[in-house]
Amino acid sequence: MESDEGLLNVIDVEATCWDGEPPPGAVSEIIEIGLTVVDLDRGERIARHRILVRPTRSQVSDFCTELTGLTQAEVDQGIDFADACKLLAAEHHAGPRTWASWGDYDRHQFNRQCRATGTTYPFGSRHINVKTLFTQAHGLAKRPGMVEALQIAGLPLEGRHHCGEHDSWNIAALALALTRLGAWPGLPGR
Repeated sequence: MESDEGLLNVIDVEATCWDGEPPPGAVSEIIEIGLTVVDLDRGERIARHRILVRPTRSQVSDFCTELTGLTQAEVDQGIDFADACKLLAAEHHAGPRTWASWGDYDRHQFNRQCRATGTTYPFGSRHINVKTLFTQAHGLAKRPGMVEALQIAGLPLEGRHHCGEHDSWNIAALALALTRLGAWPGLPGR
């Protein structure tokens, strides 16, 4: 088994959403998990993964398709949420490996959905909010969105915004930019 030392999982999820209130009985559910593995010691993104998740308590709206590019037919081919969590734990070392996301939405969405479905939470307790860290490192008064942060850092937006796979890749680039600034937790001198 590979060592998790120095490796970071960057997670970005997309969930069912609506332009306004959800339909009666529908709840926001994860439909895509983007995961980029970062080797902090080598300073590079080393793997990128996409897990499609089949919703059970909602449907992909036209608004959601416009935003994420995902269709109901596409996510119908995904795996169920419990299996996605098992995959994160078994194949992507989600428990022992530190993980990061842009803000706390992803962490809270996993917590909510795990509680609602009786699914074991796949992650350990070591989570880094890259948005907060970026805001502090750059002395910003207001927390920027991911696209604005990329502009501030002088990095390109790679791929489609609101695609979990692409957003995790871009957030990983921001994490690496923070390591180069010496602003990442656990680096020498921090």
